[in-house]
Amino acid sequence: MTKRIRAKHKIDRRLGENIWGRPRSPVNKREKRPGQHGDRRISKLSDFGQQLKAKQKLKGYYGNISERQFLRIYKEASRLKGSTSEHIIGLLERRLDAVVYRAKFVPTVFAARQLVSHGHVSVHGRKVTIASYRVRPDDVIEVKEQSRQIPMVLEAVNSAERDVPEYIDADHGKMVAKFVRVPVLSDVPYPVHMEPNLVVEFYSR
Repeated sequence: MTKRIRAKHKIDRRLGENIWGRPRSPVNKREKRPGQHGDRRISKLSDFGQQLKAKQKLKGYYGNISERQFLRIYKEASRLKGSTSEHIIGLLERRLDAVVYRAKFVPTVFAARQLVSHGHVSVHGRKVTIASYRVRPDDVIEVKEQSRQIPMVLEAVNSAERDVPEYIDADHGKMVAKFVRVPVLSDVPYPVHMEPNLVVEFYSR
């Protein structure tokens, strides 16, 4: 078991939810938290605790991105007109690693980050190695031809575990995806209930 997989499972256990909806999540077998005292009764969360959990869950879902990056996304979303919570989701879904994951080119968001950082992905024919690169509507994302036989890519393409959302047009035969539009919260196929409004409350305290 790789360090990446252990970290992913630890996030699930700490939050007590299968946030990626994967069948191998340890939460499917037991819901207690990690550690020797994980089976103790969990007290009801305070308002702050609920806000913190909502933030950690959203951060974890997108590959456990850093606090600095996440705070930067919140600040940018808060400057835009309209719903800050909706803008947070839109900005997160515009990350290149998120688009690669949504297009089903890889099985996990962690694998998406690895695929991008190793230079296997291009945007409009130009190699991009920054996972947080911001994709725009009508951008075309492609897995390089020599990278299409990577085992984890083949695994994802042939998996029936999840579907490609409608705001991404993916062609698995050519390994090309088009980012059609910026989604809103109701468009995003989260396996668990996400509460970006609580994230806004957390940062605006």
